[in-house]
Amino acid sequence: MIPLMKELVIPRLPQLDKMTLQQVGQCLDNNIEHELIDCVNWPNEFSYKPITRFVVAASDTRLYLYFSVIAKGLRAIHTNDLSPVAEDSCVEFFMQIPGQDEYWNFEWNCIGTLNGSHRVERPSPTRLTVEQLSSIKRYASCGTEAIEEQDGTFCWDLTVSIPLNLVGLDSENLPNYIMGNFNKCSSKGAHRHYVSWNPINSEKPDFHRPDYFGKLWFNPPVKEPEITTVAEQAQSTWFKRLINKLFSR
Repeated sequence: MIPLMKELVIPRLPQLDKMTLQQVGQCLDNNIEHELIDCVNWPNEFSYKPITRFVVAASDTRLYLYFSVIAKGLRAIHTNDLSPVAEDSCVEFFMQIPGQDEYWNFEWNCIGTLNGSHRVERPSPTRLTVEQLSSIKRYASCGTEAIEEQDGTFCWDLTVSIPLNLVGLDSENLPNYIMGNFNKCSSKGAHRHYVSWNPINSEKPDFHRPDYFGKLWFNPPVKEPEITTVAEQAQSTWFKRLINKLFSR
């Protein structure tokens, strides 16, 4: 049984393109409501849950992601793109355009090293090209140098931007929503963990599950106004008048 999936609305902020990535991170952190990556899907084996928050926004040309982490341990031994950064202190974004079989996975360690691909099934990835990798901009608060595993509690954040056209999105003709999930993991660290935004029901850790992606809205549906009867409207009006009369004495 697939649980009820979380959803979010992607705000459109064209001004982000005029900022540095560090400024973008500060803007998103200070002005947009954060989502939590807090689903511990395999508690018997991997119960540790770092405090991980994220924000997603879009400009006319790019998708922006901001991750903020407080976690035990810090590890970033992978410095070359397309290396297995999920072994390090890692955050991830998986997405799929409705109606398409292919989905995209983007994985970054805490110094911004990126492993990315697109695929229909997990065993058959098409890795991002050098040109595609370089088009994805990153700012890491930890810097860009390798970090041998350190013990303790660490706070770090990562801001990235992905060109909309890289993943097949047209800014002038965006779908109402895309599907996606956000993850936090570290498969080789001292405090191994696999945590997701939307819950995943699988026997072992597996983020490559589009069936558990939630909706990320570009154009959210407009809520229909609640319809009240004439009697309910009259009762509401009478109650408001009574309250106003009581407090005006």
